[in-house]
Amino acid sequence: MKTFDMSGKTVMVTGASRGIGEAAARAFAQAGANVALLARSRDSIARIAGEIGDKAIAIPCDVSRFWEVQSAFDKAAETFGDVNILINNAGVIDPIGPLAQIDPEDFARAIDINLMGVMHGMRVALPAMAAVGGGTIINISSGAATNAVEGWSAYCASKAAVLMLTRMGDTENRDAGLRVMGLSPGTVATDMQREIKDSGVGPVAKLDWEDHVPPEWPARALMWMCTAEADGFRGMDVSLREENVRKAVGLV
Repeated sequence: MKTFDMSGKTVMVTGASRGIGEAAARAFAQAGANVALLARSRDSIARIAGEIGDKAIAIPCDVSRFWEVQSAFDKAAETFGDVNILINNAGVIDPIGPLAQIDPEDFARAIDINLMGVMHGMRVALPAMAAVGGGTIINISSGAATNAVEGWSAYCASKAAVLMLTRMGDTENRDAGLRVMGLSPGTVATDMQREIKDSGVGPVAKLDWEDHVPPEWPARALMWMCTAEADGFRGMDVSLREENVRKAVGLV
């Protein structure tokens, strides 16, 4: 299996209490990186960080609040040194339902987490990384960024906007040595897929659990995206559905 060396790197992962975020934190730490786990679920990230050991720190954080993201970034830098990699992973699928019927406040909450949470992370990390001459920011994207999925208006709209933030981050910061990309992991076996299944709405709800890839796959893809091999994808979404990407990551 392809191996990655992340020794000496400090990685901050949002939404690290479960799913892709948890798998990414564990993978980066196993590859030698220091990891800062951010999430609202204090107990979960504390448990995961404890299991990882000295290379991990748990920082309770609501990414929809800018000052909390700034404080978390500062804490990670204070603990481990410069933050080299930011994984903007925190996200929610709710509300699921017809656009004509969903609660506007629920829609706004999804935008606050899925879109503003990413903006907050980028706003904090971009100047700090530019000041030290480089860094990598990866935003977790989705096929929903470019495809309308029944019942997912808030999720699709937020992920489409995140794709544009990824492009803007690259356009404005590539010359400063920053690498900004997105990862579209496909459908992943996480609690979010259970929520989608329970809703019974849309084509993804009809998939079987075996149709989803394990969260360790996107975790490995994220590590690969932090290497020079992925430089050609700067400013773009990397799709884990594509065979050539899976081969490059070492999954085929």
